Amino acid sequence: MIATKKIIKEKLVPQYGSAEADSLTRLILEHVTDLSVLQMHLFPPEPLPESKIVQIMEIVNRLLLHEPIQYILGETEFFGLKFYTSPGVLIPRPETEELVDWIIAYEKDRCQSLLDIGTGSGCITISINKNTGIDRIDGWDISETALKIARKNALRNDSKVIFSCQDILNPAGVADNDKWDVIVSNPPYVLQEEAILMGKNVVDFEPHLALFVPDEDPLLFYRAIAKFAAIHLETHGSLYFEINEKMGEPLVQLLREYGFQEILTRKDLQGKDRMMRARRDVK
Repeated sequence: MIATKKIIKEKLVPQYGSAEADSLTRLILEHVTDLSVLQMHLFPPEPLPESKIVQIMEIVNRLLLHEPIQYILGETEFFGLKFYTSPGVLIPRPETEELVDWIIAYEKDRCQSLLDIGTGSGCITISINKNTGIDRIDGWDISETALKIARKNALRNDSKVIFSCQDILNPAGVADNDKWDVIVSNPPYVLQEEAILMGKNVVDFEPHLALFVPDEDPLLFYRAIAKFAAIHLETHGSLYFEINEKMGEPLVQLLREYGFQEILTRKDLQGKDRMMRARRDVK
């Protein structure tokens, strides 16, 4: 096991650096051996069978082609839960965990219904469902591929979230009296021009439908969601967004145009403006 670990790191360090190579090595060995780090330390499976060595090297070679480890392993951890992942959904990220934590802390004792627009893997809704007593939680996405994965994740985590196909740019079949206490969205917000600044592991593998927004209309999805929320958010309800750090001020102005108040921007752990909350009909 020690020799195998050394080989993995030697191959990954030049591309990923020492710290990330350590993390990737741990994930690979846990996945292939089905043992935790502690179990591997206490009961090292030496030597590894040839079939396991082959599996490990296949994973390493895919990593060297910049494929995300979450897609290679087919799963990732988010908010203490395991989620299936595939190229059809955006990989859940730590900053989205921060958004979920904010919602849970503020809404768990005051919210009875929640809608997640652009739900992807379902990580936001399922994590909130598992950590609150909110009665009704809905997740919408335009991608049937994403919805299929979200439903698998709901089953995996024994969650009661209801997932539906809906295009927020052209919402259909939603009655005016259908309302939610909280509406949340992590919509596409990366500008096309920002793609050159992103890693190949993101641009070449993650779904562009969930990532990018036209340079000429960076608030496209926020505008559609704000318009929808102005009708379908309960009085005194809250609207939450994950945002592009460059779009904070324009988004505040847009939300004010739709009658939202108490607009609060929050930084992520990297100090970037990443989350926003707005309230309706605050008196």
